[in-house]
Amino acid sequence: MKKIAIFASGSGTNAENIAKYFSESQQLQVDSIWTNNPRAGVIERMKPYGCPVFVFNKTDFNSGKVLSQIQERGIDGIVLAGFLLLISAAFVEAFPNQIINIHPALLPKYGGKGMYGSRVHEAVHQQGDKQTGITIHYVNEHYDEGGIIHQASVALDSNDTPETIAQKVHQLEYKHFPQTIEKIFMRHV
Repeated sequence: MKKIAIFASGSGTNAENIAKYFSESQQLQVDSIWTNNPRAGVIERMKPYGCPVFVFNKTDFNSGKVLSQIQERGIDGIVLAGFLLLISAAFVEAFPNQIINIHPALLPKYGGKGMYGSRVHEAVHQQGDKQTGITIHYVNEHYDEGGIIHQASVALDSNDTPETIAQKVHQLEYKHFPQTIEKIFMRHV
């Protein structure tokens, strides 16, 4: 059985969707949830799934303590689902091509430090883009610069607001992220 750890900083809707998707899997399980935000919604949201939730601070993350704990748990891969801290080179080296992230835009547009969540949707709206989407990519030591695994797009129109753009993007995330996780982490089962 492959074990993944999910890192999240916010509400945890993607983490919950992933946990639900793999809840009956005999080949892949969500082992644990890791958050740097002691008030993150993901903590409460994950209670029905029985996944342990670990809360850590930036010092523990940057010192290598969290990486050691992940390795002690025998984690095979890491999924970033709304996780806002930059992943260190040590993490990337310990899990080569085994850390993936989802970004709420079609990279390379609207990526980089500070571009997450509603900030991305507001930028898409301000630019008047006719489409947006999601990018699932490998993680390296730079925000949103790892190799692209999968992209999916959705059409936008002049009536769309940042809120309706977010709703459209969330639907793409819920549909494509679990399937892509399955494809990446179960290819060597």
